Formats: sequence, structure tokens, C-alpha cells
Amino acid sequence: MLRLGVPVIGVMDLDRAAAFWTAALGLVVSEEWWSEEWRTLCHGDGGRALGLMRSRSPAESRPRLHLDLFVESTAEQDAEVARLLSLGATRPDWELYPERPDFVVLADPEGNVFCVVDLSRAPSG
Repeated sequence: MLRLGVPVIGVMDLDRAAAFWTAALGLVVSEEWWSEEWRTLCHGDGGRALGLMRSRSPAESRPRLHLDLFVESTAEQDAEVARLLSLGATRPDWELYPERPDFVVLADPEGNVFCVVDLSRAPSG
């Protein structure tokens, strides 16, 4: 039976990307499938969370697929955005925000965009 594995982010510098995403999400680098081309990032209990794959192409400025990271309040969103920026994330130019966005678009140190979504302001409430 087919099942979903993990999201995979293409990166040029595996060590830098692993350092950012482990600090950002409280993950650990696993030895599973470890190679010069791959890193598996896991939760503390060992469950797989994210894959990092070496890529020789730059990040897309508007990818069709990206990560949404959830927080429960605007205060938590503000704090997490500040924390992620201190870890090396950046604020890309993003002209596609709706009128009252519930999300903030950031980019990891490799330029891969992701969103920090405030669930208290999400359309579903």
C-alpha cells in the first residue's frame, strides 16, 4: 500500500540546512540513509519529519509546494518569526499576500520559502 513519506527540501549545503531546520523545528539528524547527498531529520522519538537532499539548482522564488509551520496565536507567530530570523531565515519579497494574511512568508538560509501560519487567524478559525 502506498503511503506518504516525508517532505524533502532540495539544498546546496546539507550541513547548513540541517543546522537551520533542526534548530527551527527541534529535530535531530538521523544516521538513517545519511550520505553526502541526503540527511534525514527526525523528531526526538525517532519518527521521520523532513528530508534534505543535495540539489545543484537554486531554490524557486515561488515554489508550487512549500512547508506551512503552525502556531496558535499572533503573539506566538511574532515570536517564532523573530526566532527563525535569528537562526538565519530571511523575509523574501512577497507581493502575493492577501488583504489580511494569517501567514508570514520566510525563506530558509538556502532560499526555500515556507510560511508561519497563525491558526487563530486562519479562515477555518
